[in-house]
Amino acid sequence: MPATRRHLFAAGAAGLIAAPRAARAQAAWPTRPVRLVVPFTPAGTTDLVARLAAEILSQRLGQQVIVENRAGAGGNVGADHVARSEPDGYTLLLTTIGTGAINFSVYGERMPYRPEDLAAVGLFTRVPNALLVSNTLPVRTVAELVELSKQRPGGLNYGTAGIGTSPHVCGELFKLMTGAQLTHIPYRGSGPMLTELMAGRVEVGMDNIPSCLPFIRDGRMRALATTGAQRSPVLPEVPTMDEAGVVGFEATAWFGILAPAATPRPIIERLGREVDYVAKEPGFRRRLAELGADLPRLTPDGGTSPEAFEAFLREERERWAEVVRRSGARVE
Repeated sequence: MPATRRHLFAAGAAGLIAAPRAARAQAAWPTRPVRLVVPFTPAGTTDLVARLAAEILSQRLGQQVIVENRAGAGGNVGADHVARSEPDGYTLLLTTIGTGAINFSVYGERMPYRPEDLAAVGLFTRVPNALLVSNTLPVRTVAELVELSKQRPGGLNYGTAGIGTSPHVCGELFKLMTGAQLTHIPYRGSGPMLTELMAGRVEVGMDNIPSCLPFIRDGRMRALATTGAQRSPVLPEVPTMDEAGVVGFEATAWFGILAPAATPRPIIERLGREVDYVAKEPGFRRRLAELGADLPRLTPDGGTSPEAFEAFLREERERWAEVVRRSGARVE
């Protein structure tokens, strides 16, 4: 046999051997612990959702799912780390509305990764935000807050979990719709922001309901409004933005899983089924419902799938790109 043909034969044989090996590796996945990267500090809603989900996923996958916090740049540090990770199903991102949609418009050319660098897996839950004020601020309604912000020289400061997060863009939309004079103060997560709000070092806050709920209930801060279409069952006494006079204001944060783009499709599909299971699991649903969160509701049965989540991501990127354009909430 000529040398060239021998080389082609050897290459073909190697490919035939490698293909079954790769298939077996995917079929056996996972054979070791899986990392779930949270792109924010501990104690926020993102971290809470990740840890509740990781416990169930560990049982379902037969391998430990380890939560790893990598905060910074509105979630971009952790998200970029996952985008650049080996696409083998062992490094995943607990994505937020920021890292999955808003940041692409807010950061523009500064974004370290692109939408196509991460593959959609599934959506865990959706949750409204709450407009918060420090107990040191003498306001009880949204109208009073807007008026005070216009009277104070330089306006008021408002804190969020970071640039590009749902609370940040909700705050910018609030300014746009009310004319409130507010200056954004970004933190590296909800925990640090809420600490500053309770201490009165930041006057106004916007945050996901699950992470701020305990502090509202024990009186360490006040909620003036929530951002959902209906009142939150866990804060029934707090009006929606629409009820408070900001007519047509509606926005919800959300949390799901993304994987490196080249992750084998069989692994994505397996993960998608597991995320759908977690989202519907009674204990998971009950715990998040107690904190004001809701089901994903992307598929006809009220669940999620990789395909449905990908379509949802495209819609969210378009929606929030328009809000960012109108508000000017870009990182220059």
